[in-house]
Amino acid sequence: MPRLLLLNGPNLNLLGTREPEIYGADTLEAIEERARECAREAGCELQSFQSNAEHALLERIHQAATEGVGCLIFNPGAFTHTSVALRDAVLAVHLPLIEVHLSNPHSREPFRHRSYFSDIAVGVITGFGALGYELAVRAAARHLARSPHTR
Repeated sequence: MPRLLLLNGPNLNLLGTREPEIYGADTLEAIEERARECAREAGCELQSFQSNAEHALLERIHQAATEGVGCLIFNPGAFTHTSVALRDAVLAVHLPLIEVHLSNPHSREPFRHRSYFSDIAVGVITGFGALGYELAVRAAARHLARSPHTR
């Protein structure tokens, strides 16, 4: 069974109460549960991890490479625009990446327009709120089904 790893960066633990007009009213737990259900329907296993600490996300990405994860789904949060270290970790583990964002960064402040991940991602899903996570899971499952090197 293909394994997916859903990673969430800083402040995403506050979903449901943090700027709901931008990020929606769903909690991260509810989003993760719907994503897990989507993964089950697609014949995949989904693990999830959230941290506000860059080093914890780095370590989790490194760990993914040794535990049979086939694809990363990542909402780096504010690290999208700042973290070369996380980008380098994704490149180092040689796992396909789907970048996901609840809001559309390109319709927001100019500093949010630059992503350190989009150019290394299989695809980017932005602006669809919590639904974006379900779309990312479906896209990851389809990508792995088509890939001859699925773990």
